[in-house]
Amino acid sequence: MMARALFRSLQQNNPLNWSNLLRSAAAPNVDSVRQSSFRSSEPVGDLGQFPEVEVVRNPPEWKHVERLLAPRIVPKPLAQAEYPSGWKPPAAAAVDQKYFVARTKNFMLPVYLRRSFRGQRIVTAVRRIDGDIWLLEAELRYLIEKKLNKQIITRVNEMNGQIEFKGDFVTIVESFLAEKGF
Repeated sequence: MMARALFRSLQQNNPLNWSNLLRSAAAPNVDSVRQSSFRSSEPVGDLGQFPEVEVVRNPPEWKHVERLLAPRIVPKPLAQAEYPSGWKPPAAAAVDQKYFVARTKNFMLPVYLRRSFRGQRIVTAVRRIDGDIWLLEAELRYLIEKKLNKQIITRVNEMNGQIEFKGDFVTIVESFLAEKGF
């Protein structure tokens, strides 16, 4: 606001009165009205102008509405030999491992790619790990370093059950976990 007043005074070749400028900058703009508050909206008025609403608990038509609503829980996938998307269900033999990687509520592997600092920092995160997290980290690090022929940086968060790898290794980690049966 001060810059605008300074610009105007320079355009009009008027000497600038700094005391008036500072006084106007300190005073809040009284004309502004907050439009997002419910207090600034118009009152409802007479409720008689609105149609009557009948609340029905169990009508026969409700079944048509229920099929349009989203389910409260994710349904279990149907058992098939192979799925068109390439998705594999967890195997029963995965419970015998020293560590366990639980699936998400959508039955997906919890392997995520995070990008930060405008895409300059890329981190692969594995979450929902129970058991010997250090053994899983060592196996994954060995596998990735063997494929890349160079060392990688990892971070293990034992309290949260997470492992982070510096770089994009989502496909390698997912294939390893699927091969293990998680």
